[in-house]
Amino acid sequence: MLQTKRMPVNKYNNGSPMTPKTTRLERLLRERELRKSSRNFQQSDEPRDSNKEAELLNDSRLVEGDIWALPKEEDFYDVNAFADGCQWQDGRPRRQRLLVVANRLPVSATRKGEDSWQLEMSVGGLVTALLGVKDFDARWIGWAGVNVPDDVGQRALTKALAEKRCIPVFLEEEIVHQYYNGYCNNILWPLFHYLSLPQEDRLATTRSFQSQFDAYKKANQMFADVVNQHYEEGDVVWCHDYHLMFLPKCLKEYNSKMKVGWFLHTPFPSSEIHRTLPSRSELLRSVIAADLVGFHTYDYARHFVSACTRILGLEGTPEGVEDQGKLTRVAAFPLGIDSERFVRAIDLHPVQEHMKVLKQRFAGRKVMLGVDRLDMIKGIPQKILAFEKFLEENPQWRDKVVLLQIAVPTRTDVPEYQKLTSQVHEIVGRINGRFGTLTAVPIHHLDRSLDFHALCALYAVTDVALVTSLRDGMNLVSYEFVACQASKKGVLILSEFAGAAQSLGAGAILVNPWNITDVAASIKYALDMPADEREKRHQHNFKHVTTHTSQEWAATFVSELNDTIVEAQLRTRQVPPSLPTNVTVDRYLKSNNRLLILGFNSTLTEPVDALGRNGQIKELEFKLHPDIKEPLKKLCDDPKTTIVVLSGCDRNVLDNNFGEYNMWLAAENGMFLRLTKGKWMTTMPENLHMDWVDSVKHVFEYFTERTPRSHIEVRETSLVWNYKYADIEFGRLQARDMLQHLWTGPISNASVDVIQGGRSVEVRAVGVTKGAAIDRILGEIVHYKGMKSPIDYVLCIGHFIAKDEDVYTFFEPELPSESPPAPRAMVANFVMPKTSASKSGSKAAHPRKQRSLSALEKKAANHGSGTAPEPILQDKTSLYEGSSVLDLKGDNYFSCAVGRKRSNARYLLGSSDDVVTLLEELAQCSSCS
Repeated sequence: MLQTKRMPVNKYNNGSPMTPKTTRLERLLRERELRKSSRNFQQSDEPRDSNKEAELLNDSRLVEGDIWALPKEEDFYDVNAFADGCQWQDGRPRRQRLLVVANRLPVSATRKGEDSWQLEMSVGGLVTALLGVKDFDARWIGWAGVNVPDDVGQRALTKALAEKRCIPVFLEEEIVHQYYNGYCNNILWPLFHYLSLPQEDRLATTRSFQSQFDAYKKANQMFADVVNQHYEEGDVVWCHDYHLMFLPKCLKEYNSKMKVGWFLHTPFPSSEIHRTLPSRSELLRSVIAADLVGFHTYDYARHFVSACTRILGLEGTPEGVEDQGKLTRVAAFPLGIDSERFVRAIDLHPVQEHMKVLKQRFAGRKVMLGVDRLDMIKGIPQKILAFEKFLEENPQWRDKVVLLQIAVPTRTDVPEYQKLTSQVHEIVGRINGRFGTLTAVPIHHLDRSLDFHALCALYAVTDVALVTSLRDGMNLVSYEFVACQASKKGVLILSEFAGAAQSLGAGAILVNPWNITDVAASIKYALDMPADEREKRHQHNFKHVTTHTSQEWAATFVSELNDTIVEAQLRTRQVPPSLPTNVTVDRYLKSNNRLLILGFNSTLTEPVDALGRNGQIKELEFKLHPDIKEPLKKLCDDPKTTIVVLSGCDRNVLDNNFGEYNMWLAAENGMFLRLTKGKWMTTMPENLHMDWVDSVKHVFEYFTERTPRSHIEVRETSLVWNYKYADIEFGRLQARDMLQHLWTGPISNASVDVIQGGRSVEVRAVGVTKGAAIDRILGEIVHYKGMKSPIDYVLCIGHFIAKDEDVYTFFEPELPSESPPAPRAMVANFVMPKTSASKSGSKAAHPRKQRSLSALEKKAANHGSGTAPEPILQDKTSLYEGSSVLDLKGDNYFSCAVGRKRSNARYLLGSSDDVVTLLEELAQCSSCS
């Protein structure tokens, strides 16, 4: 559960702080119980349809469900998506529309005439489309797999597919070639499976990458256009696989309120692999536009979050990835199978007949089985070589064991796959020639698929299943084998590089397929395994396979997606609204004595990413936004407007950037103040202790030396250790170690505040905040200008850390609150005092004599301009400090956070570009007035 910050209670941030009535876990558990109740209701209310079951069980299918690792469509319909406020109709839960978007539809189309099509269920997909629709009104959106250039054919195919609840996306042949054959299969698929990018001529490859990526984006936009045409409010859109990584962004740009989930059926590589992709950043940003991002395993999810933090510089959290307050939830959802289908299939007559034949054929021999696509990642050569090693080392087993290898051909027109086929055939022939006899061979190799009944029979008679994937998203063959082993209780040898290893690892024998000797030893261990151990291992795996089904997988994902939307809505209610520019400008125009308090970093500076190309540092020094200089000068020249730049930067930075303007500069969180025409003054409290500086600086220097690309910012009232440009994960570890050292040593008894930012650690004296300084700054400004009328308009804009957001609440009106209120500075009527009229409770409000410079202030004489700041004469300025100089009448105060959605400010602005636009409008008003 994300920790949300308590907002100040006022009408500008939606009243009282939002506290969810239930936790996220409580909501998900309740939805789980509702799903169970719904299924029990359906089972008791409806008789079993034996015809439908027979149709389902007799349907032939391609082996290995992870060729396109999706459950049957009926599994989607049995999912309940209960968000808060779920309604029931006629005793049943209302059905939620689900748009499943995948590269291919679950049907294949063959043209029979100008306006007629024949449709067949696609192998490896949703083989029972639209059967068993219960809780979801689902639609499939995808490419039909055929080129249909004419309008007549497209209309006819669309009509035919509508009966199957399918909606086609029509892609041109050239786009299919560049998008599917090119970018998806030639670039993304190899990279995600830890294979290198194509090694062609560098220039040609770069050009090819770009053209294929352009086609990829165009194809994703075409998918998005079809989704948008059929989308209805409240629909859940579920995008699938690496073919559609750009789709979430396209959908959110069309409708930001659309519920979008994205699931990857392949591995997601480590950030070091992903960063080799030329379009790495754009793809990551497109994916995190989704509300929920799902993977098969925690490792893949962890790699994705790491890529977002290392490549995009975003904040990774246990819940996912956070970007400017927007959370994309990232989680693992291990895919399963329809285990009941396989369990029931064993009792079918066709399967029993197949089993009888197989038992007779291999009587007296142990049966080992491998079922794979003929693909580089499946490790078929490694499997066969390991079996050869086993036969070499165990001659007693040579006539007692047989390996049945089913290798389903795929991408037969690709040279690399043709080479792999020849290699496998060569190895098999050599081993059979070496260890075979006239009556028996050790390896039976089939280059084809099996129908469903034959496959189930083969699973059932197998003693040892051997899965040696070099890299696999999930591999459902292992699940199917376990589901068919209720009687035999065979042993599963499973590659640790398959996603299924994280689910079935406790019951399987895990191996490294590259270690031929280890795999051979594991084969012997499996064949010699005692019956009681086989029983225990099987029961463990069987329980997992039968409870973590494809139906439960889909239910869990959609349930999490719905709850993610609920959570986002709760977070959104705590986000201040966007600044009403028209009202802000209108009130500015009608006021006579205006005060503009502006932050510097990320407020008036040009927007730049933390890291430039290849992670290189773009800019260490802040630069003013190039479009802000002209409107800022006009505002400074307006006699009715006073501008204060309030920053945590030191005096030199502000001097260098604003020396030419007629404004007030408040450096180091307001501890130093000057009008650009005058000298620096200090507003530091008299009791400010700085004896901790040297010891903290030594610690910072130690960690800077040991953290590449980190640096120290030495200020006169604080020290900052910044690791913005360092490796983000290493920087966080170092920051954690640093904080532990600081608290147990240099600052254990010091009066300091430690502020841990997203990429920094700051130590400053207690009481050094922008809000604490603003009271004294106001007093000095009023004293200098000799104001005769109150300030009747305040605009405060900044990208401040939470510690310094007390500057926003400083100007808020007093309202009842459970906790003691922060100092406020607003009264209904203006009265220029004759004696001290500062707010009660403010230490800075009490008159005090001019004090001598502290040791730190004297040391500042060697810093920057070389002139020590003059202390403010508090006995004079205190007469004008505080709320007595303000008459805002409640509605003439506009506080605005820039790029921070969790803020105490009343309003939000997106970036410094929006700040420039606002100041330009205000400058036009100043010119007209």
